[in-house]
Amino acid sequence: MGLKSLMWILWPSFLAAAIGSGVVFALIDPLDVAVMGYVPSGRVGFYTVSFFLFWAMAGAASALTAYLMPKVEEDQDL
Repeated sequence: MGLKSLMWILWPSFLAAAIGSGVVFALIDPLDVAVMGYVPSGRVGFYTVSFFLFWAMAGAASALTAYLMPKVEEDQDL
């Protein structure tokens, strides 16, 4: 996998993570969410972790799409 393929995977997943984080930022107050029972999380940490989780999920989906795409053989005449 070349750098161009990596760019095709990471850039759209970054944009999807940004949109997902915006939705989480608008709808959820992290001070009301208790992680693993009674441990409250801070705002910055919650938004950071949610962004990277969204980025990882969208990146996995993009990578799976890139993996399942049919391979195009390039012309050797050029």
